[in-house]
Amino acid sequence: MAETDNKLTRFAGRIVMVGFGSIGQGVLPLLLRHLDIEPGRISIVTAEEAGRAEAEAYGVKFTVMPLRKGNYLSVLDPLLGEGDFLVNLSVDVSSLALVEFCRSKGALYLDTCIEPWSGQYTDTSQSPSQRSNYALRERALALRAKYDGGPTAVLTHGANPGLVSHFVKRALLDIARDTGVETATPKTREEWARLSSRLGIKSIHIAERDTQVSPIPKAIGEFVNTWSVDGFVGEGCQPAELGWGAHERHFPPDGHTHASGTGCAIYLARPGASTRVRSWTPNEGPFHGWLITHGESISLADYLTVKEGGEAKYRPTVHYAYHPCHVAVLSLHELAGKNWKIQKSKRLMMDEISEGMDELGVLLMGHAKGAYWYGSQLTIEEARACAPHNNATSLQVTVAVLAGVVWAIENPAHGITEPEEMDFERILEIARPYLGNMIGAYSDWTPLLDRGLLFEEDLDEEDPWQFKNFRVV
Repeated sequence: MAETDNKLTRFAGRIVMVGFGSIGQGVLPLLLRHLDIEPGRISIVTAEEAGRAEAEAYGVKFTVMPLRKGNYLSVLDPLLGEGDFLVNLSVDVSSLALVEFCRSKGALYLDTCIEPWSGQYTDTSQSPSQRSNYALRERALALRAKYDGGPTAVLTHGANPGLVSHFVKRALLDIARDTGVETATPKTREEWARLSSRLGIKSIHIAERDTQVSPIPKAIGEFVNTWSVDGFVGEGCQPAELGWGAHERHFPPDGHTHASGTGCAIYLARPGASTRVRSWTPNEGPFHGWLITHGESISLADYLTVKEGGEAKYRPTVHYAYHPCHVAVLSLHELAGKNWKIQKSKRLMMDEISEGMDELGVLLMGHAKGAYWYGSQLTIEEARACAPHNNATSLQVTVAVLAGVVWAIENPAHGITEPEEMDFERILEIARPYLGNMIGAYSDWTPLLDRGLLFEEDLDEEDPWQFKNFRVV
């Protein structure tokens, strides 16, 4: 079990968990461990029977009732009131609909990504821009403009998006310390952006390598993963998205801008699950990861933008670079070969995992020391020792949910809030005991390293941190 301060956070309201897949099952024991709340004040509303035994073993009410546009108000209305908390861990349920509902009830809210109603990700009647994470975030920001303050609604606070935004702030302070840049801890968005600019950060990868393995091989027609299969396939089939840096001078031939909004990100005319990029982590070294769309690619790029005269003078390029576990890689290849039609059989690796770790962190590049990775190296053995119903991947998510819930309880009138706007030190204080080996590592790696061996042309050798150098073509 993780060593924590054992101080319970008092919460007098009720908690409703929407969705109870791998993340919900991993979150529940953490909430009961850290909150002063009776199990009878927690209820679960989910679309499937999976997890009933686990919920009932804790004395938590479990209801199978898929939420839809036509029923979510009537289902949730008797379960939530002023001062209660809705923790949304579902897929295919509109986050923004739930945010508005919680505001009308005076209830707190948290999710791990901004979800639309079922079918929007693959609705080809809408343009790729309209079904992007950029567009979903813009709608959330429009809600914030519509409502002034109100009960706290924390958006996108899992591991990534979520926890990694706090890693970035810690990494920026580490780099400043190690390169002799004097700075106090920034207090505002503008101060964080100017610090990133002063340090010369050009690119930020959410660089993740999952090495967890199972003795059970993947079967033909089966998608296997260490976290939600539906969640991974859904975001993998969206267009690849990335925050677009002000230093970039080679716009991708398949790249597109958005017609409205902040303009901090672009998308590629291809799914993220077919787009690969070069990246680096301390344990793995160089690797090819998938540029899967994630909310932090957009919110971090926006948060770290320095504007002058309405134009972006500085902004880093930000994107996910994800190498999942080996059987998930095989599953992705099969999925692509079937033109993105998901396999009939799905398997979540949990108790069957025999070894491995999830190495999740942020890689900040372009500063005086080259590249710096900061994050969590969490093994399956450490995850199992910390909390039940978790593997290394899920625990990095579930502890971020726990930290976000505690922060929202402590800050109940913060309105619609993104991870970058939260107290990163408080979040890391809660999460750190569950994250295994937390390290910062410098590297002289660049995406140009050893590229001459591959007879590649058209690289930008003057600036290694150009996106075209990272992309695998």
